[in-house]
Amino acid sequence: MSGAQVLRRNFGSTVLSSLATLGRSLRMGADAVRAGSTDMVRLRFPVHETLTQAWFLIRVTAIPSVLMAIPFGVIVSAQVGNIVSQLGADSMIGAAGGLGVIKQGAPMATAMLLGGAGAAAIAADLGARTIREEVDAMRVMGVDPVQRLVVPRMAAMMLVAPLLNVLIIFIGIASGFAVAVTALGVTPGSYWQSFGSFTTPIDIWVSLIKSLIFGFLVVVIACQRGLEAKGGPRGVADGVNAAVVMSVAAVAVLNTAITQVVTMFIPVRMA
Repeated sequence: MSGAQVLRRNFGSTVLSSLATLGRSLRMGADAVRAGSTDMVRLRFPVHETLTQAWFLIRVTAIPSVLMAIPFGVIVSAQVGNIVSQLGADSMIGAAGGLGVIKQGAPMATAMLLGGAGAAAIAADLGARTIREEVDAMRVMGVDPVQRLVVPRMAAMMLVAPLLNVLIIFIGIASGFAVAVTALGVTPGSYWQSFGSFTTPIDIWVSLIKSLIFGFLVVVIACQRGLEAKGGPRGVADGVNAAVVMSVAAVAVLNTAITQVVTMFIPVRMA
C-alpha cells in the first residue's frame, strides 16, 4: 500500500470517527434537553447543582475573558483604524471596531474560553467519575447519568455563556475606544456616533444567540468525552484533550456557517 493510500485511509477514518463522536454528542445533548425540560415541568430541576457549576465556570473564565478582551479590542481598533485612516474615514472607526467585537470577537472569545477552561474541567470531572465506575454504579441504581450529571452542567454553561459574552463586548469596546481616542486621534463623539449609527439591537441578539449555541456545543462535547473515557488516568487526559480540540474546531466551523447565514439575511445597515 502506497503512502498516499495510507494517508487517505487514515484521514478518512479520522473524519468519520470525528463525525460519529459529534453525532453521539448531539444525541446526548438532545437527551439532556429532554430530561431537563421534564425536570422543570415536574419541579425537580437541580437548581443548586446548576448554580454551583455556573459559579465554577465563572471563576475559571471571568478573569481570562477580561485579559482576552482587552488585547482583542486594542488589536481590532488599531488594525481597523489604520486601514480606515488611510481611506480618510476616521469617523467610521467606532462602527468597524464595535461591530467586529460584537458580531465576531465576543462570541468566538466566549467559545474559546468555555472550550478551553470549561470543557477541560467538565471532561476531567466526568472522566474521573467514569473510570472510578461511579457512572456505572449510577446506572445500576437506576439513576440516569445524563439527567444527574449532564443536565446541570449544560444549564450552567447556557447561563454563563451570554454573561461572558456581554462582559467581553463591554471590555473589548471600551479598550478599542481608548486606543482610538488616545493613539488614533479620534474624537470621543465621533467614535460613539459612528458606533451608534451602525450597531443595531439585532447585532447584540445575534451575538448572544451565537454564544448560547457555542456554549451548548462545547458542553455536550465535553460531557460526551468525559462519559466515554476509558483506560485509566491516560484515558481521562485523552478525553480532556479531545474535548478541547473538538469543541474549538466545531465552534470555528459553526461560526463560519452562522456568519454566512446572518450576513445573507441580516446585512449591515444604518441603525
